[in-house]
Amino acid sequence: MHIHHVYAHPHADSLNAALRDETDRTLTALGHTRTLSDLYAMRWKAVADHDDFAAEPDRHFMTAAGEAYRTGALAADIRAEHERLLAADALLLQFPLWWFSMPAIMKGWFDRVFTNGFGYNTAEHYGAGVLAGKRAMLMVTTGATAETLSGRGIGGPLDDLLFPIQHGTLFYTGMRVLPPFAIHSAWAVDSPGFARETKRLRERLETLAATDPIPFRTESSGDYDAAGLLKPGAERPGTTGFAMHTA
Repeated sequence: MHIHHVYAHPHADSLNAALRDETDRTLTALGHTRTLSDLYAMRWKAVADHDDFAAEPDRHFMTAAGEAYRTGALAADIRAEHERLLAADALLLQFPLWWFSMPAIMKGWFDRVFTNGFGYNTAEHYGAGVLAGKRAMLMVTTGATAETLSGRGIGGPLDDLLFPIQHGTLFYTGMRVLPPFAIHSAWAVDSPGFARETKRLRERLETLAATDPIPFRTESSGDYDAAGLLKPGAERPGTTGFAMHTA
């Protein structure tokens, strides 16, 4: 497989940096190829604006972005990420959970790279689109305990926190989203803990091509009505909230 790894952490001596390096070693040993976008090292511009496609300031932003994608007039760094994504079989997105979401620089990567026409269009989404069939997995570290980010925890379930990224962004663009790799209480990971976590990471990377994706319902599944509402009775017994959108 060819994997594109997008990494967002500002510190070179962090747990995330060590996990990034372990990911590279493991993928290489497995015979995979990889491209890496280290957003902080790249000084990635996190704000999407008209400079990205040299549009007139008064033009509708999304319309102009779509035209720029179709004509190849996007900024060079965006075009480079498009090429890396199109060439990849799988996407790894690695970041610490900050304020219950991704760092701003990672959000800016999505805002600028998943342009109109590339990341989405008016006809294909939630399981279909330009990126359909590619695999994606989040690699997340949190400062909270696993108990805190659980169903009864004060922070809420981690799967719910990640739903906007996994379902509303990755699956929306057609990708098959694998269960996330998460490390809780990252600040407390000592040497034995790091050994355990890297072993667990290697096991996930070894099964990257075989792991069953999260069974999100596609928009074309017939489970939704014309207004995009899940049809009565389509949900699995006992499910509520985000969980209703898995088959």
